[in-house]
Amino acid sequence: MTATKALPLHGWIIVDKPLGLTSAQVVGRLKRALRQAGHGKVKIGHGGTLDPLATGVLPVALGEATKLTGYLLNGPKAYRFTLQFGAATSTEDAEGDIVETSDARPGRAAIEALLPRFTGPISQRPPAYSALKVDGRRAYDLARAGAPPELAPRMVTIHALELVETGPDSATFDVRCSKGTYVRSLARDMALALGTVGHVGMLRRTGAGPFALADAAPLDKWEELVQGAGFEQALLPLTAGLDDIPALAVDTRDAEALRQGRRLTGSRVKPGQYLATDGPVPVALVEVSEQDVRVLRGFNLT
Repeated sequence: MTATKALPLHGWIIVDKPLGLTSAQVVGRLKRALRQAGHGKVKIGHGGTLDPLATGVLPVALGEATKLTGYLLNGPKAYRFTLQFGAATSTEDAEGDIVETSDARPGRAAIEALLPRFTGPISQRPPAYSALKVDGRRAYDLARAGAPPELAPRMVTIHALELVETGPDSATFDVRCSKGTYVRSLARDMALALGTVGHVGMLRRTGAGPFALADAAPLDKWEELVQGAGFEQALLPLTAGLDDIPALAVDTRDAEALRQGRRLTGSRVKPGQYLATDGPVPVALVEVSEQDVRVLRGFNLT
């Protein structure tokens, strides 16, 4: 083992997730590759689950960056998806059984006229095949057991919805949406509003928080990079997950207080979230109020 490989790893691997794998399987393969490359036991986790039938941006955090996966989940997401008209399925994607059909096919003008109705704050009912819990059980477990739950509608925000192209039986869209949005539900409801039924035929995540497809590489490419000497250079820094957060410089004494989870009294900058840094070293993600500075996520870095 080289000295470089013995160094702790803190940062982000942005995977372009392949079709057919779960997010957990992606993490498992990366963990195995890291171990085989001599990096030892590395803390690793992903920021935002993608279904096996979905591809695209899957941020994977290493080391202290894992403390930001929850923060990343709260950020907006972006997707490209194809709405396949004429067949509703049990899972609302191509994996499920067909439960309803329709011969109606909306035209481009009707589809474009519908977009404003599904832009902004909207109410949507999550799909029965989802990871939401009902009385302590996952909704998809209940659905697979033959008792799909009727989940309560909830408010989400569609920041942008654009028609990319249409086909004889489909339409493809780009969407940017808030945390908690189900694209499968969006597709289902759009099809119904167009006087037909439909399901998601293709789903590709193009953005997750600050990360985009331009930051991503295929899983097999990352597995190769892990084995090489340039892996640490390819790894995005921990701070890449906080590109939209302004920095707050602190001195060594205040940095030590924040590392211990203590609050700093007094208002230094306008209220909001900041990345506290001691020189170039990230110290903590903090919340600044008019009274004090409070630690949201502390980092054990030197």
